[in-house]
Amino acid sequence: MADKYLVEPDVGFIKELGVLGGDSLKKCFQCATCSVVCPISPDTKPFPRKEMIAASWGLKDKLIGNGDIWLCHNCGDCSTKCPRGAKPGDVLSAIRMYAIGHYGGFPKLGALINDPKKLPVVAAIPAVLFLVIGMILKMFGIDWLNFSPERVYTSAADVEGHIAHAQFFSTWLVDLIFVPLSIWVVAVFALGLKRFVADIHANALAEKKTDKQNIDPKEFVQALIRVIPTILKHKKFSECTENDERATPHMMVFFSFIGLAIVTGIFFVVLYVFGIHGPYSQINPVKILANVSGIALILGGLLMIKNRLDKKEEQQTTYKDWFLIGLVLGLGVTGMLAQLTRLADAAFLTYLIYYIHLMFVFVLFMFLPFSKLAHLVYRTVAMAYNEYAGRK
Repeated sequence: MADKYLVEPDVGFIKELGVLGGDSLKKCFQCATCSVVCPISPDTKPFPRKEMIAASWGLKDKLIGNGDIWLCHNCGDCSTKCPRGAKPGDVLSAIRMYAIGHYGGFPKLGALINDPKKLPVVAAIPAVLFLVIGMILKMFGIDWLNFSPERVYTSAADVEGHIAHAQFFSTWLVDLIFVPLSIWVVAVFALGLKRFVADIHANALAEKKTDKQNIDPKEFVQALIRVIPTILKHKKFSECTENDERATPHMMVFFSFIGLAIVTGIFFVVLYVFGIHGPYSQINPVKILANVSGIALILGGLLMIKNRLDKKEEQQTTYKDWFLIGLVLGLGVTGMLAQLTRLADAAFLTYLIYYIHLMFVFVLFMFLPFSKLAHLVYRTVAMAYNEYAGRK
């Protein structure tokens, strides 16, 4: 007797994918052209045809725990070649956004960051938080706010200007907010990744993508190390034909974040271990890295906008995409302007821009596990698992 399967479509899930940018899903008639033309799809159990079928049936559990949705880099080859205009790349992008919300937890925060009507609330949270915590610090005798343009901190390496941003918002205030916030982000990702890895492994076993019954942590880490060069070189992007130009701006933004993270870490150690306050000379190697990263962040963001506008017919751009690009540009522009106005000794202007810059940084950190930027984490882990499973 043939096996029988009970299929219970989740209509709400299908509608949610439409809201997230996968509204072309129902045009798919399962011809498999997408899997044939995809240059980066594995030879065994290739995507995205099977994902399109599962999405059409509303099989949410089969999709959000599917590591293959993260192996897709949204090249656009499948969407361009699709004879029905079903845009599989956009559908998989929508599934990924749904999965980010699922594994990130805290659905109200996810809804907040992905709803354009809630943007004023997102901006107001850090604006108010800085002031409230600042008032609390004031109660304990910590002078967190000072509009005086006279320098409070000096450094042997500091040979420019008369303004230090730390005299406006105390370093204690900034770190009292961002250190716990960083811990919060790591904790949210850790909990999400624990469930994520368990789910993609269960999915891989069910679909016979791997014969390894249990995950060996040591082998998994070794697999992660092996895929890092592929990620850093953006090799998967370069294999695309329709959107291969995306590789350059993506790499610029990617390495900008890495550079700025290194700079922030060095400044933090230098301040709290060696007691050396900024700002630093423009010829300081760390400052040079910061400036190069900031400029690359701005240029990369602008190129992303250009590419989106050039491909608006082939690739749908939703609010989550524009929000991320706007956040990238906001971080870069306010960071560079805060420095330029400081060098120009424009006290009020530089303090205002620095305040806005801190708001952008806060939003980046606070909503990182729930925004599209979380794909950097989940895609990396999925690629590591694919390497660990031995699929080619």
